[in-house]
Amino acid sequence: MTKSTITPLGQKELPESPTLRKIIGPSFIILGLGLGSGEVVLWPYMASNYGLGIVWGMLIGITMQFFINMEVERYALVNGESVFVGFARLLKWLPAWFIISTFLGFGWPGIGLYGATLLSNAFGFSNPNAVAIVLFVVIGLILSLGTVLYKTVETLQKYLISIGVPLIVVLTFYLASRADVSALLQGLVGRGVIDGEPYLFLPMGIVMGTFLGALAYAGAGGNLNLTQSCYVRDKGYGMGKYAQKITGLLTAKGDKQTCSLTGNTFPTTEENVKRFHKWWRTVNLEHLMIFWGLGLFTMLTLSLLAYITTFGNDSAGGITFVVAEALAIGKMTVPFIGTLFLLVTGIMLFATQLTVLDSTSRIITENLLLMKKTQQHRVSKTYYIVLWVQILFGITVFSIGFDQPLTLIILGAIINAFSMFVYSGILIVLNNKLLAKPIRPRLWRNVVMLATFLFLGYFCTITLLDKIG
Repeated sequence: MTKSTITPLGQKELPESPTLRKIIGPSFIILGLGLGSGEVVLWPYMASNYGLGIVWGMLIGITMQFFINMEVERYALVNGESVFVGFARLLKWLPAWFIISTFLGFGWPGIGLYGATLLSNAFGFSNPNAVAIVLFVVIGLILSLGTVLYKTVETLQKYLISIGVPLIVVLTFYLASRADVSALLQGLVGRGVIDGEPYLFLPMGIVMGTFLGALAYAGAGGNLNLTQSCYVRDKGYGMGKYAQKITGLLTAKGDKQTCSLTGNTFPTTEENVKRFHKWWRTVNLEHLMIFWGLGLFTMLTLSLLAYITTFGNDSAGGITFVVAEALAIGKMTVPFIGTLFLLVTGIMLFATQLTVLDSTSRIITENLLLMKKTQQHRVSKTYYIVLWVQILFGITVFSIGFDQPLTLIILGAIINAFSMFVYSGILIVLNNKLLAKPIRPRLWRNVVMLATFLFLGYFCTITLLDKIG
């Protein structure tokens, strides 16, 4: 391997772990990243077209992402720096890969355009592209005008998830019958029915690219999972207590602050190792409850709602899918409820696009700076330049009239699945090579990560073979 010349880690004592209540936060952000792409769009779209027999895939997908995210958290918890710095310590060319793969996976603003389309239908606007332009400007202002960037994003996601998810849950279980719930439970073990014919796991005619994309978006997906290390650091988990934060654009030091991307680790004394294991138990529980538990429940609920309202409906495709779902909800209840559903899902997609732009800007910023030879960087200034360049790119896409957001989402999801395949393998090497033995992953976690790497590799290969004929 060609090693990088990044400054070695500093060394400080590992802080004591606080209570679970005080550390809840980063998992809401990573959950919010998944709410728009997987939960609202791809998995419900799959359920509408192929029934509930494919929901086992979301269980597998979000479980794989749970273990990926925890290995990402492990690195940040121990070293107080993002996992991208760790990757650059392994291979000096990896920053270039993460810049390219992040832009290819998330640069096209499909999620934002989808959200704008739903909001346009809710309010009766005729031009969703114009609405999308306004939303992108609003996103830029929200991210730029906060005092501390991390706190802005965390607070927004907490409020939206706390309001939107309960509304959707109540609506779904009001409309669901016992037979619908039974079909959902059978789908978790791969049993489904389409056109009166039963199938196991995957129905005939399923588009493998769409299924692979849905697997990748059963959670945050792609390189966005890796930003969990940035949020863990900024929240102050473990050695992240000593890291500097990205400030708001108008904050006094926002455009002048220089800081190092390099973190600090702790000596592996008996006391520090004991503290690490306490941290590890707490952050695992936080992520299990918020990301895995609430995320899986929300995906299952939204897929069940899509199945109840649009399964077997020939119009449940492309951009009309969620709109058709809302119309069906309005007929089964009252029209206002269908409009409310469009409004809630549109806002959730808007919030997801905001968090995506934040995460991709963090990824591109850190990796751009890691390619420079200097060790002190104007992180905040670079972040906001990258953010507004992405916003202007999105506005340009909207201005030329592109109107197929689902196509962009599926294409981005496929690219992100390939990216996950690559970095899940690198993560195994990273934590087993660069971390001290007492805090490395245990054997069973390495086995799970290897199984994840092979599983993603298998479906990536199948999708490639399907595309080339």
